[in-house]
Amino acid sequence: MIHTLENSAVQLEVNPVSARWSVTGKQRRSPSLENVQVSLSYQRGYSGHKLLDHWPETTVSELRTYQSPHGPLRQLEIVIAAPSDSIQCRLIFAVPDEHPLLLWKLVVENQGSRAVSIHKIELLTLGYIYPGRSGLSGSLNFPLGGFSHSSQPQGKGTDTYPKDLVFYSNGWQSWSPSGLYLPEQRYRLSRLGFLRKPLVKNASTPHPRREGMIVSDMFGVLGERTYRNGLLVGFLSQKEQFGSLETWLGGISPTLSLWASGDGAQLDPGREMTTDWACLQFFHLDTPDPLAPYLDAVARENQVLKGGSTAAVSPVGWCSWYQFSSEDYTGLLTDEDVIKNLDAMRDLKEDLPLEIIQIDDGYQSEIGDWFSFNESFPEGLTPLASAIHRAGFTPGIWLAPFIAHPKSRLAAQHPDWLLRNRFKQPVNAGFLWGTFTRGLDLTHPDAMAYVKDVIRTAVDDWGFQYLKLDFLYAAALAGRYRDATRTRAQVMRAGLEAVRDAAGEDTFLLGSGCPIGSAIGLVDAMRIGADTARGWKSSYRGIHFFIQDEPSLPSAFNALQNSLVRSNLHRRWWINDPDCLLLRPETHLTLEEVRTIASVITLTGGSLLLSDHLPDLPPDRRRIAASLLPLIGKRPYILDWFDSLTPERVQLDLEGPTGRWHLLGLFNWQEESKGLTLRQRDFYLETPGEMYAREFWSGETYILPDELNSPEGLTFKGIPPHGVVLFALQPRRKYRPQYLGGDLHISQGLEVIEWRPDKDGLRLTIERPGRSHGRIDLAIPNPVGSACLNGEPVLWETFSEGCYSFELEFERRASLEINYR
Repeated sequence: MIHTLENSAVQLEVNPVSARWSVTGKQRRSPSLENVQVSLSYQRGYSGHKLLDHWPETTVSELRTYQSPHGPLRQLEIVIAAPSDSIQCRLIFAVPDEHPLLLWKLVVENQGSRAVSIHKIELLTLGYIYPGRSGLSGSLNFPLGGFSHSSQPQGKGTDTYPKDLVFYSNGWQSWSPSGLYLPEQRYRLSRLGFLRKPLVKNASTPHPRREGMIVSDMFGVLGERTYRNGLLVGFLSQKEQFGSLETWLGGISPTLSLWASGDGAQLDPGREMTTDWACLQFFHLDTPDPLAPYLDAVARENQVLKGGSTAAVSPVGWCSWYQFSSEDYTGLLTDEDVIKNLDAMRDLKEDLPLEIIQIDDGYQSEIGDWFSFNESFPEGLTPLASAIHRAGFTPGIWLAPFIAHPKSRLAAQHPDWLLRNRFKQPVNAGFLWGTFTRGLDLTHPDAMAYVKDVIRTAVDDWGFQYLKLDFLYAAALAGRYRDATRTRAQVMRAGLEAVRDAAGEDTFLLGSGCPIGSAIGLVDAMRIGADTARGWKSSYRGIHFFIQDEPSLPSAFNALQNSLVRSNLHRRWWINDPDCLLLRPETHLTLEEVRTIASVITLTGGSLLLSDHLPDLPPDRRRIAASLLPLIGKRPYILDWFDSLTPERVQLDLEGPTGRWHLLGLFNWQEESKGLTLRQRDFYLETPGEMYAREFWSGETYILPDELNSPEGLTFKGIPPHGVVLFALQPRRKYRPQYLGGDLHISQGLEVIEWRPDKDGLRLTIERPGRSHGRIDLAIPNPVGSACLNGEPVLWETFSEGCYSFELEFERRASLEINYR
């Protein structure tokens, strides 16, 4: 008997006789998954076992749940009878009434008398990924031309096979690369092997080397770009296990596998292991916010509530790392360095209103020894935190609570706190600080107590209200944990929960180097990309050869890549942290690259921290930072997220007293100059017709022609390598005044707090922090007769028909009164 479950978006069919299930999307041309398998791999003693290829005996129940994070659920529970070795499984499917998702999970119960080790829980298998295996395990079908390719003869060269498949891969932790893969590409691997792999690779996710074979962590997206169909598969949380996906795009039809890793955790008699909810969503690739149903469901599942961290203001401040502590700096960070920048922030506060001073790596005596300080901080950190607080700023501190240097006192005095492998040797946590580091075993009660003590001390005794918590992946390394019944994901989540509890709800927590799924609902902000650097590509102590294309090493480009493709997480799971903006001319970044970084930070809405020596920062570079403040803080649309390996078109919709407008970014990621074309059809624009387009960095204003009369748009030639053009775009209104933009704020409009046109003229009020000197451009339908700024006459000039430019100089607030002739 076939059992069904459906809502407005999906229809599920479960066949207990064949031990398979299928799901179809209800929208036009939605993909379908047919004859999906689930399986369980475990070990009893020295023998391995695999279950669920057949279901010997089942009991099926239909349930209705009214209380869940996702509203009312219709559920189907299949109890699969335990075979001779007494492992019983319950496969539970659910569809929310209110959301276009399919959810399912597996509950494994040990009903025997001996413990077993759970290795892999496959929740979805379609097709054989690896060569040398015959037959097919189900199929993934993309309807093309009005029919599904599964209903037609299959084979290379047929018109029914989807020829433009692309896979979006999500990296395991903050620094792990994320983005698109084409069928002819190989998965981006680090060539640094054991030096780098422990940092950025989930131990239970493979590293395939075959062309077209791609992996992802927590969730991934498979899409067909001809008819723009998409399929997301993933998990709603990573509280119980780390989840992985693998696909192969090089066969007759795409293959897909989704599993939860049991990590060999011990399941004792009478105990259960439950997976996190798996999730499936069908969607159209060109929907403005295509992954919203899944991303919002993850937020609900992890109790990221409105009014919590997602409603907080994005942080702005200063960080010591890239000026005083990075690998390119030969000295040591000192308390005097912090005080000098504190004084500069106080002097500049009216013009550059930063709020946080974050002391980064370089104060402690050794990594892991957080209660002792080096010679550059003879009085510790309490006096500095007090000075920062007295000056009116928020004190912040960098900590790496889950990792230790092998030469630390912690490692020497408490070797039992270190995670070890099966040979009883400390596990490699990656090559950092010139050595192979160690991870703590947080299932050891004393190690966990130490972590909580470090956090409590930093907050309650030293006085820090902002904690940057780094290298957090070290709590989830593969090894022999003291508590053998827990998965790595459970250990990771418990460590983060302990940190949040010790810090208190009022302390702002920024996670970095952290498995993405583990921290949702626990941190206020998250580093969502690789660290930035003083150069565009990766280097180590000035050496570029061999490592410049490493996908997760610090570099400006690696940071921007993830900032763009993970921008949809912002204000859903946390505040996105794109890492610092480096402004000083002494870096290896060109001015165009600095503007590109500033534009990405603006458009993606995350936090802004500077990391230059502020007393020496030239005024023109300070002006770039000032133009970004206050932060816009909104989540953008990434228009070509499924068409470009690094997105090139970004849109932010804004609204203020002057009306609505769009902030549009076009990027040149090439190594040479090229032209960029602005076309209306490439963006989500409601109003056809001519449009004003003012470019922020050049200050030039253009007329974008009506798409019907001039579909080729406007081409801007000679955009430098890694450059950007950033437009304020709005429909052209010939019979009423319009604010076209200016150089006072990068939004080109949010600085206007009052806008009052009438038949005799125009009154507008602009508000900016501190002292401002800049230009605004207006389109005015009547000739200007006079203009006054705060009651004093002000000059203007005409730069095109009906368009006027005003040079303004004021402090905090300016009222501009324009009278027509």
